[in-house]
Amino acid sequence: MKASDMVLTPMGVRFAGRLWPCEIGRGGVRADKREGDGATPVGIHRIVGMLYRPDRMARPTDWALPIGPADLWSDDPGHEDYNLMVRAPYPHSHERLRRADPMYDLVILTDWNWPRAERGRGSAIFLHQRRRAGSPTAGCIAFRRDHLRRIAPLIRHETRVIVPEALSGRR
Repeated sequence: MKASDMVLTPMGVRFAGRLWPCEIGRGGVRADKREGDGATPVGIHRIVGMLYRPDRMARPTDWALPIGPADLWSDDPGHEDYNLMVRAPYPHSHERLRRADPMYDLVILTDWNWPRAERGRGSAIFLHQRRRAGSPTAGCIAFRRDHLRRIAPLIRHETRVIVPEALSGRR
């Protein structure tokens, strides 16, 4: 592990010299992540992008990209765009990136099952704002809004998200 890594622990994510409380997937941590299991996958995940709502916040880093009104994320394992950002109109199963709630005002993208998605392994694992304390995600890692906004500018090109095998089975 490197000093720039974000490491999931039973108490939260260790990053930048502190521990950040977080929520994980309702399916716990799993080494055998599958579509729809709600699990946070074990592994070393590179950070491959950052998206933000320019109508709700300032650009968090110079490499963050704005989320537009038509931006979606394909979560349809039967379609060639599975686990990729797509634009409306899009007739296949997808998730809106520009949500009415603030959950995706800032989204940090990992390389889970990306860029060449394997059907059935699960779509994107994001770092995003939590719904509320104690509310699990669909597999992503979620933080308090103020924490996520402090974490974002600390991320570097070499930053990785490490979900240790030792946490497998934890919820």
